[in-house]
Amino acid sequence: MSALLKTLLVIIAASFLSAPGPVDAAPRQGQSVPDFRVTSTSGQAISQKNYRGYVLILDFFATWCPPCRQSIPHLVELKRKYGKQGLQILGMSVDEDGKEAVKSFADEFRINYPLALAGDSSVADFGIRSVPVMYLMDKKGKIVEVYRGFTDEMGRSMEQTIRRLLAEK
Repeated sequence: MSALLKTLLVIIAASFLSAPGPVDAAPRQGQSVPDFRVTSTSGQAISQKNYRGYVLILDFFATWCPPCRQSIPHLVELKRKYGKQGLQILGMSVDEDGKEAVKSFADEFRINYPLALAGDSSVADFGIRSVPVMYLMDKKGKIVEVYRGFTDEMGRSMEQTIRRLLAEK
């Protein structure tokens, strides 16, 4: 095999390996949230249409994830403080252990918002490759912020943005 042919094969292989993956397809700030349909752990059918007119945090998490375990109490507090003003939260578990594991987790953390199993289509549509990932959407269903991971500073920033979004008409 000639050196030129070997070089071309290496370039072709490298281009396939560096091709954009699912995370590049993830919805971004300013875009509409992808359509999603899930069933909550209590059996309720939920779609993005349920949240029109509300500020929504869509939280992709896992019960075994340490940063998720840090973010959940913050989300519970946000729902308590701003739920009556129009904040909604939907937890989307990527756990493979099923609904019972998620229900047990919800009891342990006293989660005050609906939880659902994300499913392969939601994980793909949102480009989820790690957790937690939180999408913050305005009342029109547009993505305002995407938070990957969790820190206290991120939590403070999220709360400020939520207050601003709730004040919008």
